[in-house]
Amino acid sequence: GRLVESGGGSVQPGDSLRLSCVGAGFPFSGAACSWYHQAPGKERKHVATIYSTPTLTEYSDSAKGRFTISRNNRENTVYLQMTNLKPEDTGVYYCHRMNHATWGQGTQVTVSS
Repeated sequence: GRLVESGGGSVQPGDSLRLSCVGAGFPFSGAACSWYHQAPGKERKHVATIYSTPTLTEYSDSAKGRFTISRNNRENTVYLQMTNLKPEDTGVYYCHRMNHATWGQGTQVTVSS
């Protein structure tokens, strides 16, 4: 299987972005998927997870209240809606299929005034 992210960009603090992750080559509706964030020079960290039951989600402390993960199984897509973006949200965001070695190529988000 594979994952392809999109939706990154350069924004100002307080702005919003929606990232998308399209999956292919595996049974998408049954897959738990996560978003990870890798800031420049730092380790990749978990942001959010959505399970096959769409109402079951998990968030890192930094994402709670600002980010929302969702999925559309008809379009094999997982989304990450990010609001009130901060400079520390800058980095590459990766999509990951849980319990598999499947990662996307990442999409760059830059938050700067």
